[in-house]
Formats: sequence, structure tokens, C-alpha cells
Amino acid sequence: MSGTEQPHSSEGTAAPSLVDLALALDNEGMVGFTRAFVDDLRRGFNHVSHERFPWMNALSRSKWTGVVCLGMGGSGAGGEFLSSLASFQGKLPVHVQRDYVLPAWWDQNWLVLATSHSGNTEETLEATETALKSGATVVILSTGGILAGLPELYPNCYLIPSVGGQPPRSAFGHIFSRQVGLLRHLGMLPTPQEGDDEVMFDRLQKAMVGFDILADPEGDIAQLAICMVDRPIALIGPTELTPVLNRFKNQLNENAARFARVGIVPEMNHNESVAWGGIGDDRDSSGIDHVVLLLTWKGMHTRVQQRMDWMIAHAATDYAWKIEGEGDTLLESMLHLCILTDWISLALSFLHGKDPASIGPISALKAHLDSVD
Repeated sequence: MSGTEQPHSSEGTAAPSLVDLALALDNEGMVGFTRAFVDDLRRGFNHVSHERFPWMNALSRSKWTGVVCLGMGGSGAGGEFLSSLASFQGKLPVHVQRDYVLPAWWDQNWLVLATSHSGNTEETLEATETALKSGATVVILSTGGILAGLPELYPNCYLIPSVGGQPPRSAFGHIFSRQVGLLRHLGMLPTPQEGDDEVMFDRLQKAMVGFDILADPEGDIAQLAICMVDRPIALIGPTELTPVLNRFKNQLNENAARFARVGIVPEMNHNESVAWGGIGDDRDSSGIDHVVLLLTWKGMHTRVQQRMDWMIAHAATDYAWKIEGEGDTLLESMLHLCILTDWISLALSFLHGKDPASIGPISALKAHLDSVD
């Protein structure tokens, strides 16, 4: 696995047949959706243009305070990525709101970007309708549903259609690429030089093929997943990779039905490091049996890199990996890590005997909420 240090020790466990497990368990084609990720990104970036959506011309001339991103679950993940990109290289702040309500400080000078893959996510719907009734300008990204119909009712509401037919978390490429395209065209994120995106897509596609667990069912990704089966999971990385860490956690939650904890450097070094132990402690560390994955990229602050190197050297666990997102930009590094971590979550799902598309508890909760309306 490129950019990855091997664990301190290995039990040499032979990998089960991931190919057979995938054939038996992948009932909704999550492997295929994962393999299409880079193509989804390419189509989404190309889909958003002033010619296709002429209303963007007026929005680009407005003096916005920033963007409020509404969305839940897989539909809301892109907002976190936008927020990180905006903090790192944007011109305006992007605030993520995963709730029924708007922030108390919100006013009409904030553009609202409401994302719901189905168009019927109740939290996003309520917050969007509150914003519209308060005079907001709203851009909706959806495949249909009630949300996609709101532009017919409100003059300051606009729709960017997305692609349906798959679970929201597997549609991240469709969703996020359109969100980035929008903010680029509005001048809120920098526009790359001509050809840079295609070079990025080519590199990402090579990573997609290289990480494919069914093409290499006994490779590094499979071995890493085997190591994670019976151990608690911790995901650690720098502030700007927080969206990748959170998305990875959520993919493990939904695809593999596994918990994972997230730690952000440098903040975690001021508190959580004590709980990890590993040096100068008279008691056994609670983290000694964890698999620890430290996600990095080459643009990290030098001191953050030094902190993470120290953590690897003094880890209380024997199962610690350092995984670097490859690429020349934060965007490419984040997308590279998304590809790698998606394959890990799928491998772990199959090893646990779970259909990665199965989300019984979420469906049961939605049915209950429908019954008590």
C-alpha cells in the first residue's frame, strides 16, 4: 500500500477469500459504486458550468458572507470537505449545519447549500424551508424528492441535479464534485489551471485500481482489514483531514457496522494522548489493543508531522499504520484517502459477513419517526 508503514508486528493470518465473500454479500453493488468513484468525480466537475446553470452568474456577483451547508449523513459529508478546503485556501468561510435548525447568527448574506441525495431528508428539508421563508438564497443539490421541487415555489432557490440509484454514502463522488464545481464558479474556491483536474483524475484512477480488494484479495488492504476485525479502531490525523477521518468513521459505521474513534492533531495531543499512554505510564494503556491508522498528507504543518511521527514511535499498540494521501493538493490528497479508506471499509464489511449496503437500524428509526408524525 503506497505511502503506508507496515504494523509493528503481524500475526501472519491468511486472508479469507474476499472475492467469494463479496459475491455472496454485496447485494446492492457497493463494489461497483466504489470502482466508479473517479468517473463520478469527473462527470460531476464537468456537469457544473455557467452555460448549464446561468443563474450562477448572478450569484457570483453577490457579496456573500459565506456558505452554510445543510445535509445529513452521506449527503452532508461534502460540506465538511468544502469547509476544510475553504479554511485552507478559500475566500469565504463554509459552515456545516447537520440539524433541523439554522445557526442563530445566520442571515440572508449567507448563501445556503442544501444537499439531500433523496431530496426527502427531514432535517435538511426543515432547515431549508426555514431559510427560504426567511428570504435566503438557496442552492439545492439532490436527485429529486420534495427538496428538488422547492425551486418551483421560491424565486431565490436553484437546483443542481445529482445522480440517483445508489446509497448516499456511495454517491459522494457525484455530490462533492458538484459542490466543488459550484464554489469554484462562484469564486469561493480557486479554479485550477486547465488540465490539472484531468491529471488528478488519472492519478486517482490508478490509485482506485491499485487498492481494489477484489483485484488483489490478499494484498495490503486485505491484510490491514484482517488486522482490524477483532480490535478497536482509532483514526488520527491533522485538522485539515478531519472530513476524511469523519467520513472514514461513518463508512466503517455503515458499511461494516463497526465503531471507530477519531482524534485530531494537534488538539488530541493536549488531552487524549494521556489516555493512550505508551510512555511514562505506570498502568497499562487502554489503547494497547487498538488498530491505529494515522492519516497524513505532504502539506501538513511541520510541527503536526513531528507530533505524529512521535506518536508512531511511542504508540502503546503494536498495530499502528501511517497512511499518506498522495497528491499535489489538499483536494487530491483527501480524495486519494477516500478511495483507500472506502476499500478498507468494504473489506472489513465482507470479513464481518455483512452486506455493506444493509442499514437496518437506520431504516427502523426512519419508520418509527414516520409513525409518530
